[in-house]
Formats: sequence, structure tokens, C-alpha cells
Amino acid sequence: MQLTIKADKKIPSTYSRTTPFRAKIIKNVNLNEVGSSKEIRHIELSLEGSGLSYVPGDALGILPSNDPELVSSILEEMEWDPETEVTINKQGDTLSLKEALTTYFEITLLTKKIVQQAAAFTENEELQKLESVENTEQLKEYCNGRDLLDLLHEFGPWKATAQDIISLLRKMTARLYSISSSIAAHPNEVHLTIGAVRYHTHRRDRKGVCSVLVAERVGEGDALSVFIQPNKHFHLPESGETDIIMVGPGTGIAPFRSFIEERAVTKAIGKSWLFFGDQHAASDFLYQNELEQYQQDGVLTRLETAFSRDTVQKVYVQHKMLENSKELFQWLERGAYFYVCGDKQYMAKDVHNTLIDIIEKEGALSREAAETHLNDMQKKGRYQRDVY
Repeated sequence: MQLTIKADKKIPSTYSRTTPFRAKIIKNVNLNEVGSSKEIRHIELSLEGSGLSYVPGDALGILPSNDPELVSSILEEMEWDPETEVTINKQGDTLSLKEALTTYFEITLLTKKIVQQAAAFTENEELQKLESVENTEQLKEYCNGRDLLDLLHEFGPWKATAQDIISLLRKMTARLYSISSSIAAHPNEVHLTIGAVRYHTHRRDRKGVCSVLVAERVGEGDALSVFIQPNKHFHLPESGETDIIMVGPGTGIAPFRSFIEERAVTKAIGKSWLFFGDQHAASDFLYQNELEQYQQDGVLTRLETAFSRDTVQKVYVQHKMLENSKELFQWLERGAYFYVCGDKQYMAKDVHNTLIDIIEKEGALSREAAETHLNDMQKKGRYQRDVY
């Protein structure tokens, strides 16, 4: 028997992207065990008093602040007074320079436009050459992986005020994360699964603006400015009787945790199959206890895992799909929805091509017919992707 959860009629929330809610952090823990090369945080936020609600598949927007160390380095590089008042928008609003660089402007990303406009404030020959029309490709390459500090450090001396430079910058954008909880399972809460982004390039260590904020600078009791971002193109089937197949390696598990929780609460009778992968089973099996418990309880019908660094030959989620190609195709033929979440550049492409391989082989179709079949599934909403 499937239960239908009726939501109480609520007054629409007054909180949005432009007026975010200050959500208190209830929990902030590292999901990875000792020995992992990753740091993936599980964050629980309170929505108490916000009137905010969401459905599985939606995202949460966070308005972050920049790394204080990076802000200090910029102020030091330019010998700017952090208390200088600067105008931040066309409306004439002002902030101190330090506050503007910390909370209002994007300082970790460079665009061609910023570099080109900055050239007006220096006689540096390298920059004049870089921003010339014939060097478009070099300029694009320069912007990749560099930030405002790189630009200011490499192309001085500058004939510019702090106001001149910050007038080139874009406003800080919200970071969107797939919600990893069901509000039916956790009333007045929203959970996230965020991987801390850290890397070294162009002779400096770099940090993801929002991911490292939650990993290093906020803890239980602190608050984040948040809003709900609906995702109409990634959601559970209307009927709880429909089978679902979910492919979510790494942080791609996030929306599927919400799917599984929702179907547990609503007692959905459709079968569910999760493909999860990461580097090592011992240190990177996110939500292992929860998932295995759901499998025992029958909420999760099948759980297929691929840990790429535990074997000589690297095994990924698409390899596990191929191993189970016959049954996977049978599920699809019976009307199952297929979902994929995670890395757009490699994983999602590999999963997409593997899905075509499976339809081609098991359906005894030509490559072209298999691709058409998958396109039809997509048009009917039976193949949904949340990739980034």
C-alpha cells in the first residue's frame, strides 16, 4: 500500500534568491573516513520559521563569502586601506573595501572582459599584448584557473584606485547544491552533501569559494544565507509504483538520498536500484550504513557499487551497468525511470554512452535506433540528468 502525504496549505515563503533565509547549521560532519583523499561534508540546516519547502530533486542556493586569506592578500598586494568606502552598485550603495571583497564581489574567477578592461589601468606590455584581438585564445587560457590576485600581482604597476578595480568585478553568484534530504523525512530541515574543492595551479593553492567555506569556516550554530531553487527537470515519477534506476557516484549521491528517503516515508512500492561509486570502499562509501539499512528494509531493491582504486583495473559505475545490462534493460522495458547525477565532463558522458550500448545490445537494435530510443525516454521524462 502506498501512502499519500498531504502537505498542509502553507503561505508562500517570503524568502528567495534576493532575500535569502539565514539557516542555522545543525550538523556539519566529514563523511569520508581516515585515508581518503577527499573531504565530503554532510550538512544539516534548520528551516524552522522560514516557510521554505522543497521536493526531491530541488537544489539549495547558498550565498557564500570569500576566503579571508585571499581578501587579505589582495589588500596587501595593492596596499589598499581595508576601511576605504567603495560604491558597489548602480544604486550607489557603499561598503568598506574589505567587506565588498569578502561578501559582495566574485574574486576567484577571471573573465576576458575583466582582463581587457583592466588593461586600461596599467602600461604593462604583457597585459597589452594578452588583451589584443589576435591573442583571444591565449587570453582565454590565461583566465582559466586564475583569479583577481593573479591579475593584480602579474601586471602592475597599477594606475588605479580600489574603486576602479572593483568596478570591473561581477557580483558574487549563489552556489547551487542538490538537496540530499526529503522534507517528509526531516520536517523543517534541509541536508546537503558537498565535496570540498582544493587544488594547486599556477604556483598557488586554490579553494572552492563555498565548498571550503562549509568545510573550514562554519560549524554547528553558525548560519548560512540560503534559498530553494526548484528543479522541474529532475524529480521522482508521479506514481510511487514506478521503478527507478539511479546512477550517482561521489557527491552525485545527494539527490538520490532524498529520493530514497521520500519513497521510504510514502511507502512507495516501485522498485529502486542505485549505482554508487567512488575511490575506496573503506573510506569513500558515502552514507553506507543508511543505504545498507534501506536495502535490508526493502526500500532500496538493489545497491551496486564501484570503487575504482580498490582494484588493479579501475571499475566505474558504467562498468557495473554493463555487468547488469540484461536486467537493467528489462527494468527500462517495464517503464523504469533512469536518473544520473554528478560530473558532466566525464562520468555523465560515459553513463550516457553505456546506456546506448545496453539498449543496442539487449534490444537487438542498431546504434541509431538505440539513440532514438533513449531520446524518446528523455522526451517522456524517463531519462533525467542533474549534471555539473
